[in-house]
Amino acid sequence: MTEKSTTFMRDVYIVDGARSPFLKAKGKPGPFSASDLAVNAGKELLQRQPFSPTELNEVVVGCVMPGMEEVNIGRVVSLRLGCGKSVPAYTVQRNCASGMQSLDSAAKDIASGRYDLVLAGGTEAMSHAPIVFNEGYTNWLANVMSAKDWKSKTKAWVGFRPSYLKPVIALLKGLTDPVVNLSMGQTAENLAYRFNITREEMDQFALESHQLAMAGQENHHFAEVLSIYGKRGDFYSADDGIRRETSMDKLASLKPYFDKKFGNVTAGNSSQVSDGAALLLLASKHAVEKYHLPILAKIVDVQWAGVDPAEMGLGPVYATHKLLQNQQLKMDEIDYWEINEAFSAQVIACLRAWESDEYCQKNLGLERALGTIERSRLNVDGGAIAIGHPVGASGARIVLHLIEVLRRQHAKKGIATICIGGGQGGAMLIENVSEV
Repeated sequence: MTEKSTTFMRDVYIVDGARSPFLKAKGKPGPFSASDLAVNAGKELLQRQPFSPTELNEVVVGCVMPGMEEVNIGRVVSLRLGCGKSVPAYTVQRNCASGMQSLDSAAKDIASGRYDLVLAGGTEAMSHAPIVFNEGYTNWLANVMSAKDWKSKTKAWVGFRPSYLKPVIALLKGLTDPVVNLSMGQTAENLAYRFNITREEMDQFALESHQLAMAGQENHHFAEVLSIYGKRGDFYSADDGIRRETSMDKLASLKPYFDKKFGNVTAGNSSQVSDGAALLLLASKHAVEKYHLPILAKIVDVQWAGVDPAEMGLGPVYATHKLLQNQQLKMDEIDYWEINEAFSAQVIACLRAWESDEYCQKNLGLERALGTIERSRLNVDGGAIAIGHPVGASGARIVLHLIEVLRRQHAKKGIATICIGGGQGGAMLIENVSEV
């Protein structure tokens, strides 16, 4: 057996965290920008700390599509939270795992001894994704603006074509892989075909996500969610995408969205387009002792892996395998799991890959299947199909909620893992170091 690898030179602790409600996109820009969401989540989080925001060493924020007025949104959020001009801040982008990447980046700075106290997480306002002019309009406008006299200006104006007004939907572009020219939903269809996942199985998984999330709300299992307040006195206190009245019949009535003729992936068994933010405070042992901070969990390891972009949903299979191998752990030694629910088909495909001797032998170089995850240990309070998937925030959300699950269940180890557009996967092992 190979020797267990030490990922971090110093222990990295999660001492607190909070998130906004995830708000479902409803066809027009939502009430909050990405920085609004992060500031709302971070304000109360920092107010309840025994230190000033100016005592933070760094702020790291994951975001895929910041608004036009939020360039380097990490710095914008930091200044708006009152961290002061002296606290450095930056933004990271790893598509769907941007929030997890921010935690990894912050953890490495703490582990290396560079910093002791870092605010990290992710935010996304997907409903604010821009609609832009196409290349034809851009070229036409450039010709009009560069014309020097009335004759050339007239010629440029006459060159206008109605097709130039056809908009480019940035969100759709962002959710399409440019290398394989497939949308994320089409990659999920690929997995459904490869692993023989039926429409009924997808819908059943989606229904369970909504039912578990609904039960989680009713049982107050989302203590990390803080109310956020708008400029007009409006406020939001809970994830609003959970469909309480959904059923297998209602889900079955939805038409395939990504492959309308032969597909089975629908809006109902896919994650929701949402706005939301999640932030966590990471600290070294020195900071914990200095400020007398509680310890929620310890970040033990983070691993990343690449996969075929056409099967991007299998990223967790490979990232988790690397993590378990690095820590000399077996799947049944992990108490609870959070797998981001990009699509029902994607999560089911990961479960089947891990359970398959043939797949693990051929693709992971193992003698037998990696193992099985019992449904009772997976996404126990629902996932992105019900809660939503604001891409910059989800990686941080699943880590934050996994901490809550471990502490609630008096359990020790948990893995949060996520697939990433472009063909990658990320996995984080956290440990409940409170008395269990």
